Amino acid sequence: MLTLTAKGVLAARSKIDPVFLASPIEHPAALSRELDLDLLLKDETANPIGSFKGRGAGVLVRSYPPGTRFVCGSAGNFGQAMAWAARVHGCSLTVFAAETAVPCKVDAMRALGATVQLSGHDFDDAKDAARRHAEETGAVYIEDGARAEIAEGTGTLAVELTEAEARIDVVFVPLGNGALAAGIGCWMKATHPGARIVAVAATGAPNMGRAVLGEGFDPLASPRTIADGIAVRVPIDSAVEAVRRVVDEVVLVDEADIVRAVRMLEAALGHRVEPAGAVGFAGLLGQAARWRGARVAIPVCGRNRLDHLTQE
Repeated sequence: MLTLTAKGVLAARSKIDPVFLASPIEHPAALSRELDLDLLLKDETANPIGSFKGRGAGVLVRSYPPGTRFVCGSAGNFGQAMAWAARVHGCSLTVFAAETAVPCKVDAMRALGATVQLSGHDFDDAKDAARRHAEETGAVYIEDGARAEIAEGTGTLAVELTEAEARIDVVFVPLGNGALAAGIGCWMKATHPGARIVAVAATGAPNMGRAVLGEGFDPLASPRTIADGIAVRVPIDSAVEAVRRVVDEVVLVDEADIVRAVRMLEAALGHRVEPAGAVGFAGLLGQAARWRGARVAIPVCGRNRLDHLTQE
């Protein structure tokens, strides 16, 4: 069972590299007017690795002694976060990524000092290879989404949101392995219990969303989405339960919705967001009329893929 607490989220803040804290909260006036609501964008791309993952990875790595050998599977962003934290803390890291992984993410993990091995067709194949490597070498295997430290570290972005904004009516959160939704939901339900938490998954990678809803899914069906960062094929049971405890709704968005969200966010923020990082906003676009007049918060989660608009 994955147990998160608001106290744990608060404690995590002191364990995170300051470069990942205090990310900007943008108030895009044009988008707010267009959607007829008050939109808050928590821009987690404004740090050295370009994603929110540095928060949780930092908390996790600091719970081990220097010199620890870590291994993980990653589509790219978590691997970069682990590489950053391992380097700062004097640890080593081997990352397994799919043979189909986005090249710029693979290059970034290596540039941060990780040993990267490509294995399997998708993210879950790579995780299986990482587990085997850990068993064979004695390295510590880390699975993003399966550790409370990672989710609580991620939840610190919600702490920053609520410190800046007294009222938040709804948060739209991208749903991948579950750490982001569980961490944000844990904090929001403890401090703003009236706020709705909407988890957003891609139609082309629906398994985590279906698992949270208690619906059947095919663990052998390969994800088909440009949002590679949330392309989960095999949900983690403990993460599913953690998300289910704090999320009020799950919605799925198709590829056209995601591309539209990327383009609108680029116009509003002045920089490109990767598809998985824009999925929360894509979820809002399908429900904007429902939330007319509300204060809507969305984490903008990553900027580490630059080829996505060529794949419509």
